Parts: sequence; C-alpha cells; structure tokens
Amino acid sequence: MTQKPMKERKPNRLKGFDYATSALYFITSCVQGRINCFGKIHNGEMHCSPYGKIAQNQWEWLQQQYTYIVSHAFVVMPDHIHAVIEITNPVHPVGSGRDLTLQQPLRDLTLQQPSHDLTLQDEPTKIKSLSELIGAYKTTTSKCIHQAGFPEFKWQRSFHDHIIRNAAEYQRIIRYILTNPQRWNEETLNTTKSGISGNKIQA
Repeated sequence: MTQKPMKERKPNRLKGFDYATSALYFITSCVQGRINCFGKIHNGEMHCSPYGKIAQNQWEWLQQQYTYIVSHAFVVMPDHIHAVIEITNPVHPVGSGRDLTLQQPLRDLTLQQPSHDLTLQDEPTKIKSLSELIGAYKTTTSKCIHQAGFPEFKWQRSFHDHIIRNAAEYQRIIRYILTNPQRWNEETLNTTKSGISGNKIQA
C-alpha cells in the first residue's frame, strides 16, 4: 500500500524576518470557537464583560512588563482582539518602526500614547519576539479568566500578524481597529476581510 505524502505545513513567519526587531505589528487573536465571551456591541460601542476587562487589563500588564514595547491601538471585541504593537529594539532596528513619518490626520484618532520611554541600561535587555510577547499575553489572560470562573476559556492557537511598512498603512490599520466596534455586524470569521493580509504565527 502506497503511503500518502504528508501535507507540507504552511510557514508561520515571514521568511527571513526577525520578529524581535524594531517594527510596528498589527495583530489579531481570536477566542477558540469564536465564543462571544468578552462582551457585547451596543450602538457601535463595546461593553466588556468581566472576561473582556481581563483581556484589556492584561494588555496593559504586557506593556508594564516589557518596557521596550508600545501599544499604538488596542480594542477588545466580543470574540477577538486587535492591536498595533511596536517593538523598540535599539540593537536591531529595521527602519519600519519609530521612523514612520505620521501625518496630521492621525491627530483626529484617539491613539494610546506611549506611557514610557525606552532607556538604555548597562546590560542590554533581552528582546522577546512578537510570538513570545503575544504568547505571554494569551497565557496570562487565560489564567486570569480561568480563575474568574470560566475554566473552559481558550484562545485559538495561532494569531494573525502584519508588519506595517509605511505611514499610510499605519493610518489605515489604526482607523480599522478604532472603528471595529461600529462595524461589528459586518464582521465575519475571515479576520482579513478588511483587506489587511497577515501571516499566521504560533503562540
């Protein structure tokens, strides 16, 4: 009997890219089974459940825990989260992070401003990769939600990422995130419906 060849697994990362370098990343992570456990959308506004508040609080914890990251935008949706996260790595810059020339239209957006500045220390800080950072977020969020009374909660194993390359793309993605609750009825299981493609990586 001839054995069928195994399917080649799709690569999880952008080939040749170091996900610990300085860059801006658009990420989406979904609840397993797309269960609406984080809250509800009413009149275009997200109303977080206790579990949704945990998801939000742990994102703030992530920024406090790793001082070389900056959150540019973040939203909790009923069954997923969106974010733009920046890794500020002075050792391995790639020219797609802090040097983006952002224009006037961004002032109309309610962006989360960086709450800290990167300071160089005597000993260089070990920079975690994007996958490690989101893995830490998902692990601690799951633990807190389990303790809060939902032991069956799980994230999907993977999350979607997109490396932001220029200011125009940055503005488009920020607008997409901040207006996501207003378009909840248009959402589908396809997390790239907005036209923002991404690479699926493990966490």
